[in-house]
Amino acid sequence: MGQHFLLSKQSRSLALPQIARLSEDEAYDTFCKLRWPQTQGAPVCPSCGCLTVYIYRTRKIFKCKACSRQFSITSGTIFANRKLPISTILCAIMIFANGAKGHSALQLSRELDCQYKTAYVLAHKIREVMADDTRNGTVSGIVEVDGAYFGGYLKPSNYKENRRDRRLARNQNGKRQVVVIMRERGGRTIPNVFKNEAESAPFLISRVERGSTVHVDEASHWEAFHMYFDTKRINHEWAYSDEGACTNMAESFFSRVRRAEIGTHHHIAGPYLQSYAGEMAWRENNRRISNGEQFLLITAGALAHPISRQWKGYWQRTIGGNRNAGAPYD
Repeated sequence: MGQHFLLSKQSRSLALPQIARLSEDEAYDTFCKLRWPQTQGAPVCPSCGCLTVYIYRTRKIFKCKACSRQFSITSGTIFANRKLPISTILCAIMIFANGAKGHSALQLSRELDCQYKTAYVLAHKIREVMADDTRNGTVSGIVEVDGAYFGGYLKPSNYKENRRDRRLARNQNGKRQVVVIMRERGGRTIPNVFKNEAESAPFLISRVERGSTVHVDEASHWEAFHMYFDTKRINHEWAYSDEGACTNMAESFFSRVRRAEIGTHHHIAGPYLQSYAGEMAWRENNRRISNGEQFLLITAGALAHPISRQWKGYWQRTIGGNRNAGAPYD
C-alpha cells in the first residue's frame, strides 16, 4: 500500500523554524521578491507602474520619480497599514498554512505574542485571500452538489423526550445557515452560503458549465437541474451510492468544515461562515501540494490582493449591523 501524500517527505518542503529564523531584513527582501517577481524584487510604483523609484533606507519606504507618490512594501495590499513586523506576518502565514483543519485566532495570538484582536483580523485577512481562489470560478465534468447546516447552536434538552431534531427547519434557531458545495470529481471545490438549499439552485445552475453531469440527492429543489444537465440522483435513505451516483466527495468536504467548527473554532458566527467555508475549500483544493508551495501561494496572493474593505478598521466600525467588538473567540 502506497504512503499517503500528507505523510510523505514531499508534503514538507518548508518548516516553521526556517521562517522564524529570518531576520527582519531577510523577511523584507522575501516580501519584495514575492510582490514584484517580474523585477526580481525591485520596487514598482503601485499607482503609475513606474520602475524608477527613490528608496528611503531609514524608513523603508519608496517614492516614485514619475508621480512623486510615497509607498511601502505593503501599500495597496491586504496588509496595508500593518503594524506587525514583516517577519511576524510571514510566521503567521506559515502557521496558518500548516493548520490542516484551520487555526484559531486565540492560539495564533499566543504563538505570535500579539493581541487577540490583531490575530483575529490577520487570520480573517488570510482567509479572504484563500477564498478569492474560488470566488468567481465555475465547475465542469462530473460535479457533486450538496448542502449542510453550520453555525449557531441549539442546546439539547436534558431528557430524551424533550429533545428535537436539529436538522429540521422548524427547529433551527435562525443563526444556522447552509453551506452549499459544488465539487468536481478530482477537481476544485466551490462553496457558497444560503439560508436554505432551495435558494441556492439559480446560483448553482449559473456556476456549473453546460454539458456537465451533476450528482445530487433526492431533495425536490434539485429538480431544476434536469433542465440543464445530465443529473443523477441518490436516495440517502437507501444507500450512500447507487449505480455510480453519489455525493461522497461533497460529504468529505463537509466533514472537514465540521471538524474545523467543532474541534478548532468551537463556534462560527453566521456573517463569517462564508469566510470559513472559503478557507476550507482552499485547503481541500490544495491538499496535494507541499506546505512550502501553500505558503508561497498565500503570501503571493496576499501581496496581489487589494486592501480589504471588510477587515480594514474592523474593530473601529460596524459591519452588517453587528458590533465588531462582540466577535466570538475562535
